[in-house]
Amino acid sequence: MDYIVVTLGVLFVLAALAGLVALVNTNIIKVPPSTVAIFSGRKRIIDNPETGERQTVGYRIIKGGSSVRIPILERVDYLSLNVITIPLKIQSAYTKEGVPVAVDAVANVKVGSDDYSIGNAIERFLSMDPDQIRNVIFQTMEGHLRSILGTLTVEEINTDRQAFAQRMTAESAQDLRRMGIDIDVLTIQQISDPNGYLDALGQRRTAEVKRDAEIGRAEAERDARTRSALAMQAAATAEAQADAQISSAQRDTNVAKAGFDASVQAERSKASQAGPRAEAEAQREVVIAQQQVELARTEASIAVQEMEVKRKERELEATVLKQADAERQATIVTAEGAKQA
Repeated sequence: MDYIVVTLGVLFVLAALAGLVALVNTNIIKVPPSTVAIFSGRKRIIDNPETGERQTVGYRIIKGGSSVRIPILERVDYLSLNVITIPLKIQSAYTKEGVPVAVDAVANVKVGSDDYSIGNAIERFLSMDPDQIRNVIFQTMEGHLRSILGTLTVEEINTDRQAFAQRMTAESAQDLRRMGIDIDVLTIQQISDPNGYLDALGQRRTAEVKRDAEIGRAEAERDARTRSALAMQAAATAEAQADAQISSAQRDTNVAKAGFDASVQAERSKASQAGPRAEAEAQREVVIAQQQVELARTEASIAVQEMEVKRKERELEATVLKQADAERQATIVTAEGAKQA
């Protein structure tokens, strides 16, 4: 009897343990990295990154991990973090010029990875199926797309699609962020219009390109001819300068040769005239010496004559003075004799 009781007790414990393990295993929630598990039923406090305020919510989230769901108190829902592709096919969207255009674009969006974005997405999309989520995002982006098209011309939209896509992304991002959605990429695939406006722009642009090409070719040919003429002119100028330099060098050579020849001839003349010139110089010096001797003789003769003249003048003066003195004395004697008589 005791053996049966013990056996039943052991079986009961084992069954309880097995049930507990099964219960725990059933309520262990494993979440892949691309999914968020929302455990609803218990309150917790989160921070709002936009306002900085703390707020109370009735759920907790698990991203890429595992957690145990408390039976009866909590339920688990799932929200995908995978990329959602939103085809944007907009018809009859009017531009700034009033031209209706059709735009084909595609946007890749996803629920943001931060807790705040996930919280916003939970509040808006948790009970929706994927098609409903796509439709909400499409409606939001379509409104922004039409609004932006109304501020641009057809040329601006068509020529700079990247800038158009960037503006679309920037203006849509704020509203989508409030829904917990981030834009990964937005691509403009095609822009068309039913009235052929873009075709006309393309034809005009093609004509402008052809015109510019013709102008460029004409300018290139003109520049080539100009460069060729300048090159020929430069070559002719260089040739003329070279000829002038050659002529100048030949002239300088001839002048130098003539000078050298003249110098040689002069030296030869000097050499040939050296003997006669020396003899003539000697004769001239003899003549000069003779002339100097004659001059000295003449000067000596003149000096003798001058001395003779002076001597005679002195003799004459002496004779006249003596005679005058004698006459004066005689006159005096006569005068005295007359007084005495």
